[in-house]
Parts: sequence; C-alpha cells; structure tokens
Amino acid sequence: QVQLVESGGGLVQPGGSLRLSCAASGSIFSIYAMGWYRQAPGKQRDLVATITSGGPTNYADSVKGRFAISRDNAKNTVNLQMNSLKPEDTAVYYCITTVRTPGKIESYWGQGTQVTVSS
Repeated sequence: QVQLVESGGGLVQPGGSLRLSCAASGSIFSIYAMGWYRQAPGKQRDLVATITSGGPTNYADSVKGRFAISRDNAKNTVNLQMNSLKPEDTAVYYCITTVRTPGKIESYWGQGTQVTVSS
C-alpha cells in the first residue's frame, strides 16, 4: 500500500556532498517518523539519522556535524544532506518510514541507493 522512492546517490570525491531524497506514496493517513540507514558489504544495516513527525532528530555519532536530515510533510518526503563525505560513508543507503495506513501502523523500506566516496 505504501511505496518509497529514493534518489540522489552516486559517486563523489572525499570532501564532496550529496543530497538523498525519499518520497512516500500510497494509502497514508499520517507519517510518524522517517529515517535513513546504510549497509556496507558484510556489515549490518545501521542507523544514519531519523526524524519524527514533530521534528526531533537523531544521528549516528559518525555523521554528526556532517549530515542533516529534514522533512517536507506536504510532499511526504525526507531528505539527507551529506557534506564532508568520507570513504567510510560508502554504502547502500535505505529510506525507512513508519506510517499509519488504514487499520494498522507499519514500517516500509526503500529499495536503496548506492553512495560511493572515492578519489
């Protein structure tokens, strides 16, 4: 019932910037929270940043001061501005959203977008 479409990944040099976007669509009554996780080969999927419906944010220690998460409630989107990128930021980035749909509260994942930081 709910689909997430991610965009903005790509190849960037160390110190560069990328902006990821995730748009939710479908049978959505309200969105409680949205966020980003990332997963490198052979590693678990780890939290990058989350933002609740009221605005509070949470960041992984490794990205604090470099990444910024934001929401556009009118468009049901979440963005991740990534600055001062490092090679260790290389991973597949996944959008997640927790929504109220008809009759239930559910979480959904996006398909993932590759971010590669390399000289």
